[in-house]
Amino acid sequence: MRLSYPSNVKVVKVPCTGRVDVLLILRAFESGVDGVYVAGCLEGECHFLRGNLRARRRVEYVKGLLEEVGLGGDRLEMFNMSASQGQRFAQFAQEMTERIRLLGPLPVRKAPGNG
Repeated sequence: MRLSYPSNVKVVKVPCTGRVDVLLILRAFESGVDGVYVAGCLEGECHFLRGNLRARRRVEYVKGLLEEVGLGGDRLEMFNMSASQGQRFAQFAQEMTERIRLLGPLPVRKAPGNG
């Protein structure tokens, strides 16, 4: 079965969401993306024990940073699901795409050729 999710969603695979650090998320926004969502395994079911819990704390921290600088914490979210829940992944991708569409483009864009 092929998953159907918006074409503007770019998947970045990591061995565990515990590898998703603050800088990785911030660099995504710096590169010009309008929103980010982290898809982690279900709480209590992390193969690496607490990776998804570390990721959740990092996501919440960055959401606070985005609020502080006026970009909006709603542009970032973390969802938990099992590897067998592909349809749920696609559903969250659709939800985030709609949320970002309503928020509009990122208010700060990197100037072309400067970076």
